[in-house]
Amino acid sequence: MHLRVLVLLLSMMVSSLNSISADEPDARPRTRDLGIAPGVFKPGKSNAITDVAGVKVGQVTLIDGKDIRTGVTAILPHEGNLFQQKTPAAVFIGNAFGKLAGSTQVEELGNLETPIILTNTLSVGTAVEAVVKWSLTQPGNENVRSVNALVGETNDGGLNDIRGQHVRGPHVVQAIEAAQSGIVEEGCVGAGTGCIAFGWKGGIGTSSRTLPQRYGGYTVGVLVQANFGGVLQVDGLPVGKVLGKHTFAETPPVSPPAPLKPGDGSCMIVVATDAPLDPRNLKRLAARALFGLARTGSSYTNGSGDFAIAFSTNPDLRVAYGEEKIQTQPTLPNDAVSPLFQAALETTEEAVYNALLKATPMQGRDGRKVEALPLEPLRALIEKREQSLAE
Repeated sequence: MHLRVLVLLLSMMVSSLNSISADEPDARPRTRDLGIAPGVFKPGKSNAITDVAGVKVGQVTLIDGKDIRTGVTAILPHEGNLFQQKTPAAVFIGNAFGKLAGSTQVEELGNLETPIILTNTLSVGTAVEAVVKWSLTQPGNENVRSVNALVGETNDGGLNDIRGQHVRGPHVVQAIEAAQSGIVEEGCVGAGTGCIAFGWKGGIGTSSRTLPQRYGGYTVGVLVQANFGGVLQVDGLPVGKVLGKHTFAETPPVSPPAPLKPGDGSCMIVVATDAPLDPRNLKRLAARALFGLARTGSSYTNGSGDFAIAFSTNPDLRVAYGEEKIQTQPTLPNDAVSPLFQAALETTEEAVYNALLKATPMQGRDGRKVEALPLEPLRALIEKREQSLAE
């Protein structure tokens, strides 16, 4: 038993080192470095989901040999005991060709009681088991008899040996315990390691918006696991069409051998806000995040599982485990939520761009290589538009 644990820990260490040395994502820009600023609201300090106070993100990247390209991303809604202090939450489904374990209870009860875990399709069961075990060991949960783990996925089988189910329970726990605030690593990391989007290398992306005080000063943050198809648009620029690389192009967007089916993949979107929203309006907020995918050129194809999970970190709205008293905490009225909806659209759009821009080329299963979104053609399109507007 001790030998098996040691081997697994060494494997995790090697994977982390490989993920660092594989490419240099820091050399690639984020969206705003290119002069693109989607929407009208300003981003938060880190322009990340962690700009919502209390939210933390942890990631474990598994890159090993020629065909292991996967990982885990964990999002923690607050720093306390998530089971004992549940957060209001909701789920919106754009296309249900996917797995979001635990979503039915979130829909029924309107709250979240564990970290949100993102991974690959065939590792959902492993992640659920790991989250349940981790939750049961937390101080104060000694008498807990039921845990609703929320685990989402995308299929990274194009680059990853997904059938090998290389994500193990300790990887999930490591991601949870590594969660931190501040800057979130993007691109080929965590659950985004093996992702492909619009025929280019996809992955993890994030963004945030802080509303003006006249709208409450609330923050909305989004994290995406971008692994979907369509015809890429960047800030309205027809990138996929101009470059002839998209889901419906005559030439497959991803190199042989064994081309992928058009549109295979998914997109998981996690939306956090500190605004006092009840589950009904959180579901409406989650819907706007999914609508934001359309701005990037998503086709919401048959094989794409498109899910959005939204939660509020507002401490006054947390539900204590076993609480039976009448809850009287104030929530935002319907007439006050439109600015939050706009923020969700903007952050989702920019998070997808960040996932594409920070991702680096990757070769994986069966020798398939996926290129990163080329920067020079994109810069040329941006410059051409600027010149046109200046005339």
